Amino acid sequence: MKWKKILKRNEFYIVLIILALSILIEIKSGQFFTANNLVDLARSLIVPGMMACGLFMVIASGNIDVSFPYTAMLCMFSVTKLFEITDYKGPVVLGFLMAAMIGAFLGMINGVLAAWLKLPTLIITLGTCTIYLGFTQGVLKSSVISWLPESLANMASASVFSVRNPVTNLESSMPISIFFLIASLLIVGFIMKYTMLGRGIYAVGGDPVSAERVGFSVSGIRVFVFTFCGMMGGLAGLTQVTLSGMCQINFFDGYEMTIIAAVVLGGANIAGGSGTVLGTFLGVLLMKLISNNLILLGIPTNWSKLMTGILIIAGVCVSAYKSVLAEQRVASNILEVKNEKEAAK
Repeated sequence: MKWKKILKRNEFYIVLIILALSILIEIKSGQFFTANNLVDLARSLIVPGMMACGLFMVIASGNIDVSFPYTAMLCMFSVTKLFEITDYKGPVVLGFLMAAMIGAFLGMINGVLAAWLKLPTLIITLGTCTIYLGFTQGVLKSSVISWLPESLANMASASVFSVRNPVTNLESSMPISIFFLIASLLIVGFIMKYTMLGRGIYAVGGDPVSAERVGFSVSGIRVFVFTFCGMMGGLAGLTQVTLSGMCQINFFDGYEMTIIAAVVLGGANIAGGSGTVLGTFLGVLLMKLISNNLILLGIPTNWSKLMTGILIIAGVCVSAYKSVLAEQRVASNILEVKNEKEAAK
């Protein structure tokens, strides 16, 4: 029974694909399992992993958000520019609090519009993402900020540990922002698995009408998930600045498709009502594994968008197949109950 449950889980097959792909890359390059490559891979997971945590909640609630990369962009430029203008030298935590608050406010706008207008959230967030991008480019006059304020520069240079590859002599450092990713995964995992709010998010994603009948506030949950996603976008945006040591507008080009693909590939039903944080993380890991190591497999990097598109289609097909199986099980159970009642008569 235990193995049957494991074999039904999406995460099991993603782990198999990740292992097979890792071994293939190691055979081709001989550098995949080196310490510095693994540290670089973990480093590349931080920002998309944080964003995916926020988006996972939105998708599990039966909604979609394509504005979170532009929320991240607006937050990182707002805070970095403010610190640069004021020559801020205080603790960096203030910058992250500001980014989180701005991101939460922008996300709340999406949530309020979704709850009030009752329009498809794809349309709403397409509109707001254009507004956020226009504000960043027009009002903030976004440009490359290569000199970081002292507090952000100190965090950019800080690390948990460093490793060196004896063959290539390349050194890689694990940034302290890895703890942001760990905290994000733990917090979202706890909310979704152990709280009434998490049950409400799944319930609203499964059937909003039924969820409202049993006492969940559909509008309140929608506002919460978009606010949370915006907050994670704000934190991820400033985290990217500390990882890159600079601030530029094209950091998050195409991130909306990549993160949606990762969440759906991780087992979240695009229509809502299912998914896990573990699956989401594995989906992000698989996406980064492919995009970061295409060149080691002898595949040009400009094929990455093609691969992303294929993975999105694959994830949606798996979600659709699981939905059909679930409907068949429900129909089968109803038929069994009817047959039992007729037999009893």
